[in-house]
Amino acid sequence: MTTTAPVHPVDEVPPARQLAAFGLQHVLAMYAGAVAVPLIVGGAMKLSPADLAYLITADLLVCGIATLIQCIGFWRFGVRLPIMQGCTFAAVSPMVLIGTTGGGLPAIYGSVIVAGLAIVLLAPVFGRLLRFFPPLVTGTVILIIGLSLLPVAGNWAAGGVGSPGFGEPKNLALAAFVLAVVLGVQRFAPEFLSRIAVLIGIAVGLAVAVPFGFTDFDGVGDADWVGISTPFHFGAPTFEFSAIVSMLVVALVCMTETTGDFIAVGEMTDRKVSPRSLSDGLRADGLSTVLGGVFNTFPYTAYAQNVGLVGMTRVRSRWVVATAGGILVLLGLLPKLGAVVAAIPAPVLGGAGLVMFGTVAASGLRTLAQVDFKGNNNLTVVAVSVAMGVLPVGVPTVYAKFPDWFQTVMNSGISAGCLTAIVLNLLFNHLPVKADSKAGSKADSHAGSGAAEADGLPGGGVEKTVEESREEAV
Repeated sequence: MTTTAPVHPVDEVPPARQLAAFGLQHVLAMYAGAVAVPLIVGGAMKLSPADLAYLITADLLVCGIATLIQCIGFWRFGVRLPIMQGCTFAAVSPMVLIGTTGGGLPAIYGSVIVAGLAIVLLAPVFGRLLRFFPPLVTGTVILIIGLSLLPVAGNWAAGGVGSPGFGEPKNLALAAFVLAVVLGVQRFAPEFLSRIAVLIGIAVGLAVAVPFGFTDFDGVGDADWVGISTPFHFGAPTFEFSAIVSMLVVALVCMTETTGDFIAVGEMTDRKVSPRSLSDGLRADGLSTVLGGVFNTFPYTAYAQNVGLVGMTRVRSRWVVATAGGILVLLGLLPKLGAVVAAIPAPVLGGAGLVMFGTVAASGLRTLAQVDFKGNNNLTVVAVSVAMGVLPVGVPTVYAKFPDWFQTVMNSGISAGCLTAIVLNLLFNHLPVKADSKAGSKADSHAGSGAAEADGLPGGGVEKTVEESREEAV
């Protein structure tokens, strides 16, 4: 009698009604961020409303395709985890600069295509670096991801950056109401409903927002029923050296951020990321970015907003997020549906965002709980890395006098904190120690949480081979 092997929660396919509800929840969690990038870039370039609308629908279409590639995967493309894809904010400043200094959209798309190809080629290299992401580093990075996203939720709760009534008590009251609904559903509702607490909170918040004048659906009537994105709608791409260099820096930042997001989701879903799966996921990022350059949109990366949603709802199926990708494809092909989602007011998203992004930070703390902080310098690694990650979030202009390439890297709190954690972990836990600190080196060898995991992700701060090299050095 044969027995079938149990299906991992990541590979489970929930019933259709749950797929639709959970998938829509993921779409609502990332929609505001997804449309923000084309709005910012198109606004800075003074594009017409029709062109702006085209950018948004093209963005949503490729967001969906990129998410499907990442979740379902084919050959060596796709991490096959519940990862939502969207336009990266790290590319906004360089793209605005490229678009407004003579190159225009064709120069942006040329540099985006080259950056995507570079990510595909560099993916195997990043895959081999996974051994330098023990719980000490991954926990710190996940914590920084959550902390750097909280101001986004705060801005939403206050009404959205640039809104006339930013910070008005009514906005914060609506956000607090949505937060209370999400918490109430999660605490008192049956298990299925508690897993869509964010979706219920947004729906109830929207129902309250409409009669109080927070939003209207005038834009829905103006939107087209069908919109199809065609390759190179704004002209054939041009390849300018300076634009390509700046976008290659963005590509490295995106790969660093995406690595942190993959590892975070791997921890939350109990499917640790291996070097091979990391390479496959980054390769899918590169392919999606190339598609972005072809179909009139921008570079793509994993969205940390949805990492928090996976941790909060404990719904680990990648098919749920794949369903969300299918919904995004529909929104990209049917602008009228996209206009309905766009009508959700920012304070409603802010109330839900506070829970989701806080969950990401709490997941980082849970990972750090595995780390040994006695008799070593691990506390210093965490302290300095978190400080470097939060610095550009708290003081956005701190690097304003530095070169553009430096700002591209360090203005992202996630990439700044991640790079700092990697470097400090190497400095304190991987470099050979001095002869007079032999006694301390044995304590430092347990800097993480124990032995390496079978799938290639180290379980501690120092691998066995590194320990042996220390002893040889002594």
